[in-house]
Amino acid sequence: MATKVHVGMETEMNGNGRNGVPEIVKNNWKKRLLDFSGKMKRFTGCLWRNIWKAGREDPRRIIHAFKVGLCLTLVSLLYLIEPLFKSFGTSAIWAVMTVVVVLEFTAGATLCKGLNRGLGTVLAGSLAFLINYIATRSESVVRAVFIGAAVFLIGTAATYMRFFPYIKKNYDYGVVIFLLTFNLITVSSYRVENVLKIVHDRFYAISIGCAICLFMSLLVFPIWSGEDLHNSTVGKLEGLAKSIEACVNEYFNDPEIKENQDKSSEDPIYKGYKAVLDSKSIDETLALYASWEPRHSRHCYRFPWQQYVKVGAVLRQFGYTVVALHGCLQTEIQTPRSVRARFKDPCIRLAGEVTKALMELANNIRRRRHCSPEILSDHLHEALQDLDTAIKSQPRLFLGSKKNQKTTNMLALAAAHAARYKQEKDHGVSLASVKTDSSAFLEWKRKRVGREEAKENERKALRPQLSKIAITSLEFSEALPFAAFASLLVEIVARLDHVIEEVEELGRIACYKEFNPDDDDISVTCKRPPLDVTKNQLPSHAF
Repeated sequence: MATKVHVGMETEMNGNGRNGVPEIVKNNWKKRLLDFSGKMKRFTGCLWRNIWKAGREDPRRIIHAFKVGLCLTLVSLLYLIEPLFKSFGTSAIWAVMTVVVVLEFTAGATLCKGLNRGLGTVLAGSLAFLINYIATRSESVVRAVFIGAAVFLIGTAATYMRFFPYIKKNYDYGVVIFLLTFNLITVSSYRVENVLKIVHDRFYAISIGCAICLFMSLLVFPIWSGEDLHNSTVGKLEGLAKSIEACVNEYFNDPEIKENQDKSSEDPIYKGYKAVLDSKSIDETLALYASWEPRHSRHCYRFPWQQYVKVGAVLRQFGYTVVALHGCLQTEIQTPRSVRARFKDPCIRLAGEVTKALMELANNIRRRRHCSPEILSDHLHEALQDLDTAIKSQPRLFLGSKKNQKTTNMLALAAAHAARYKQEKDHGVSLASVKTDSSAFLEWKRKRVGREEAKENERKALRPQLSKIAITSLEFSEALPFAAFASLLVEIVARLDHVIEEVEELGRIACYKEFNPDDDDISVTCKRPPLDVTKNQLPSHAF
């Protein structure tokens, strides 16, 4: 019986084992397939969201992508159409390479790269043809030495010229193309007989590629660097205005309102001034590309794009004060809200007037008109005067004499406590040293260990107390953090004058239309600025 039961159980267990292993493998494969399909769905959804976000932020990106695809299709015809391929041969690949590296997002960037590439190719081809013409008059060994020496000298001189600030800023890409083309033609001419045909084919192919890029950039939905620089200046002014308004409102709001805000969203204060702080390189690049662009608007004269760079520099200095103002919201030591409430009304009115002035500046630049004579209204001066009066009416908040006496007394008590503890310690040691027998020695040792433990515990308790008293002594006024906030707010008003001056200078040089609140479509009434002013604002290569 026992044997049969055992055999039956063994048989049943073996059967379950044979059927269970494939079932486990099958379940594992199903789980892996489900995980893989889930990852693919998440990846597809994330990819689609990124594509949609990029196009929604700037629809011009979609237009530029189609323009690049159309240009590549057009230059590919040099390979696909038999008569064109017979004319250009393998040199047609240079047209494709030109489209890939020259066609940029804005017309100014495309012009800069296209003209640099064309100029570099022409100079390199001419010089390489001259070197080959001289080298062919010599023997084979002398020809090789002459070509090597020419490559060394031209390469060294051209590379050294790239370190010149003006060359590096405006023609660095052209120098690189010059080096590439010159070395390819000069070195290959030693083994190839008809160098002139190589120069012609490559020059024509590059010319076709540049022509297609310029046509697409300038005539088919053009994107101007100057307009981007203009709009970015408007956006920076609006961002600073929103940051100041949000910062002051948050400083005087209740903490419950702040806690109810969505923590996952980006800080609107930081979002407003972030673009201003990161704008230096972007402004300089856009100004450089804008200087290459032709006149493309109804305005009579070229805009001084370098003046936009100066406005951006002033806005960055203005933004640093806004950053410091934002830092007052995140300090460890804060003024009680009951004290803040006494100065809430003048501070909010002052911030509102600054915000209004910045928004008006942005609106004037957007419409290309001069600033209003009353951009700094009387309400701004009234708010400043009210804030000054409110601070002067509360002298005890900013002097804090009673609190100073209190903290001084606390420090004196702490010092007396520490001196008394030291005296007791010395007295205990002197009493213990009188006893000389063994029992007294053990008792003294036991008391010494106890005193050391008590000393350590009291030191731990006394140290944070003394640190707190020291910090409190520095906080001689509970309104001191607010004083820093108010001083930064007044500093913003002072720096607003510099921003207005630069914007007015921009309007004068750019011939903005005169301000008229009743008519937004007034024709340009100012005269052309003097020639020396324009020359100082524009690079010499602008056309």
